[in-house]
Order: sequence, then C-alpha cells, then structure tokens
Amino acid sequence: MDARRDQDRVHEQALTRRSWLRGIGGAIVLGATGGLAPARNLLAQSVAARRTPLIVRSRRPEDMETPVAAFTSWITPNDRFFVRSHLHTPTIDSSQWTLAVGGAVDRPLTLRLADLRQLPAVSSVVTVECAGNGRAFFDPPVAGVQWRKGAVGTARWTGVRLGDVLRRAGIKSSARFVLMDGADRPVGTVPDFLRTLPIAKAMDPDTLLALEMNGTALPLAHGFPVRAIVPGWEGAYCVKWLTGIQAIEQQHDGFFVQTAYRYPSSPVAPGATVPPEDMEPLTGLTVKSLIVSPVEGANLPLGRVRVAGFAWAGEAQVDRVDISVDAGRSWHAARFGRDRAPHAWRAFEYDWQVTQPGSYDVLSRATDDRGRTQMQASAWNPSGYLWNAIDTVAVSVGQRRQPMAVAAADADTRLPVDDDTPLVQRSCLGCHQADLITQQRLGEAGWSRELDKMARWGANVPDAERRRLLEYFVRHFPAR
Repeated sequence: MDARRDQDRVHEQALTRRSWLRGIGGAIVLGATGGLAPARNLLAQSVAARRTPLIVRSRRPEDMETPVAAFTSWITPNDRFFVRSHLHTPTIDSSQWTLAVGGAVDRPLTLRLADLRQLPAVSSVVTVECAGNGRAFFDPPVAGVQWRKGAVGTARWTGVRLGDVLRRAGIKSSARFVLMDGADRPVGTVPDFLRTLPIAKAMDPDTLLALEMNGTALPLAHGFPVRAIVPGWEGAYCVKWLTGIQAIEQQHDGFFVQTAYRYPSSPVAPGATVPPEDMEPLTGLTVKSLIVSPVEGANLPLGRVRVAGFAWAGEAQVDRVDISVDAGRSWHAARFGRDRAPHAWRAFEYDWQVTQPGSYDVLSRATDDRGRTQMQASAWNPSGYLWNAIDTVAVSVGQRRQPMAVAAADADTRLPVDDDTPLVQRSCLGCHQADLITQQRLGEAGWSRELDKMARWGANVPDAERRRLLEYFVRHFPAR
C-alpha cells in the first residue's frame, strides 16, 4: 500500500487546458478535423481479450470481481478494477459518439468529446462500490450476482462537472431529476438501464462526467468514452457509455428507478417480502472495512503479522478502524495511511505480534464521523444491498499444514443436464449466460420470484413451462 504513494496522492484539482489535452491525448488521437478516434486497442477489450486477475461472476453481461489479494495500493489499477454491467457491452465508435442533453433546459445540446474538453476539467479520487457487494453472505440467500468482497475499487477519475454541462444547457428551475442513459441496449423484453439523480446531487460540484480513469482514456468495460461518477453513492448511479442526459420534472417510471436499487425504509425480518410502498431509493454507501492482508486461509509464521486493509463510508468520513485478533473479545486501534480524499477509502494497518501457534479470526471494524459502526451482522434486505458486517479473515499461525481452501473461482458456465435443460436454455439464456444461474442458491420461493420477474419483463412463459423451470432450479440449485 506504500508503493507509488506520491503518485497516488491526488486531491480534487482543476486542470489547465494544456494538461487536460496532454492527459487525454495519451489515449485518444486527435483527427485532422478535430474529431476523436479511439486508440486501436480500445475497442478490442473483452473478457477473452483482457489479461485480468478478476473473478468472472458473469460473462454476459460482464460482471467481474477483484480478488481481495489484488488490492495492494490506494489507487486500484484499471486491470484490477471490478466490472459491473447491467446489459451487454456496446460497441463504441468515438468518431460518431455524441452526448444529447435535453428535457427541461433552455438550450438542448449535442456534445462531442471535443466540446466536453472545452469545459473546466476536474480530477478526483473516488471509491466506487456496487450496492450488491457482499450479497453472497446474506442468509437467507437473495438473487443477483453473488458478489463477495471485491465489487469495489478506487480510481482517479478525470472529466468535467455534470453541473457545468447542465448550466451550459440552461437547466430550468422546474427540473427535479436528471435522467441518464447509456449506449448499452437491452435484449428482448429486458428493461433499459436508465438511472436518475436528484437535481441537488447532479449539480453537486463533485459529481462528474469522467473521460479518464487513472490517467488514461476510460477502458471500454468501464464506460468509454464517458461515464458518470457520483461520489459517495452506490455504483449503479455511475452510468457507463453515456449518450443521453435529460432534465426531468417528474421521477422516471422505469424498472431501474421504481423497482431495482430500492431499500426497506425500516428494518425487516430475514426472508420477508417487502411491499413496494415500504421501499425507498438506495443512495449513499454505508461504513465498511476490508482486510486485504493477510488473506483468508493464510498460513503465517510466528512473530509480527501486518494486518492491512481499506475502509470507506460513502459521503461520510472514516473516523477510526479497530482490529481484533481474538474473535472480538478485545479491540485495538489501527493507524491510517497518509493518502486521503473526500470520497475515497483510507488504508489502515495494525501490527500484530503473535507468540502462540493456532487458528485465529482477524476482524476489522470501521466507524465513521456520523457515528455509524460496523456490526457483527448486516441488515438483511430482499435485494442483498449494503452488506457491511465486521470483516473477518481466518488464518493459521505457526502450524504446518496445507492452506485452507478459499472460494475464488469463476462462476460455472455449465447447466446440469436433464430433460428440462433445453427449456432452460431456450427461456433463460437470451440475455445472460448460465453462470448467472449456477451461482444462485434461492430455494423455491426465491426462484419463484425470479420467474415472476421474467414475466413482468414480458417473457412469454406458459404455466406448464414455468412449473418445469421452477422444478429444475429447485432441483439443481436449492437454498444453501
């Protein structure tokens, strides 16, 4: 975590016109007419083409998780940064790309990359986390990508303020939300991925339209050529491949606004069904810590053991991190690293002197400046959002034995074969691959809800086929 400290210590700063062009020019070639052409390899990135240490949770759409051991610096390198996609990755031709800005504005705009570069450029270090990071740990299980600990990362994002774009368009005082759309398009009856920001958050000077990630043009998997960066809020607000921004006077009625990314307005019992009227939009992240060293299952020698990790708290600031090496009976304050930014995680370290061999659980617990503290258990919710239980890593010290098994493999792409497999392939694999199915452990009620969602999205599944699908899923992927 100490490597490249001077390089990675970046606070929000305005860039000069010259440094903006120099930074962008390293990855995008200016054409003779002032248009932009992508670097030759920019559009060739895919799961197959990219050399990456990421764990593949879903191949299509691309959902890939960072192994905990890969978090070795305050800034997460691009090839180690988790990937979250709701729809299939689009093909982008930057020479044809435009951003349409409309709705409740006085001057609708059609902007090219060169137009965005005319605005003041800003660089911020921001931690981005998927709302479902940690979903795999909820009990009873919930549907969705079964992220464990690595759907989070911190990067230096460079771009322009969304508020500057909206002011240039003459946003009207009647606008209450900003609707964001990307170039990714749904398959079949799947709803389009559209997200909205309240106008105050959209106009916040920290909310960006990013063109760069860690000093290079955005990789395609991370939203090339432009994505939103909404500091402190869950990652689904950071819409990728942006093509449209609309100021709207009423909240959008789409699935990813009215149904997805919503959270119970009050605590619920594990496994409960929550009525829509008792849900509210999920916005800010919660307080959380992650131990990255030692890793789960490590065999360590006696003596000094360096416990290290990162902690973050959305729009709040991490106030302290405490470490326990005796299953929570006693706690000891960790020290913070020097690197910090308003919306970025903080590195922490603790020196543990181990004198007795044995098996140990190492725990980390973060507290923020709002008084929120990680608890032993995270609040269950029907979408598996905001997992933030005290982080725990099991290790062995001073013992000669094989390392403990750690689950970090890619999701299985093979469906179990029986008489109903062709029906599953025909009904379910049009918009995603089998790996999104094989990682689920939902039980009959959970699988029934997923089939109901297919029907709401317009899938034509007759009752007889629905029963066969439900029996197949329960038979092969029961609740754990």
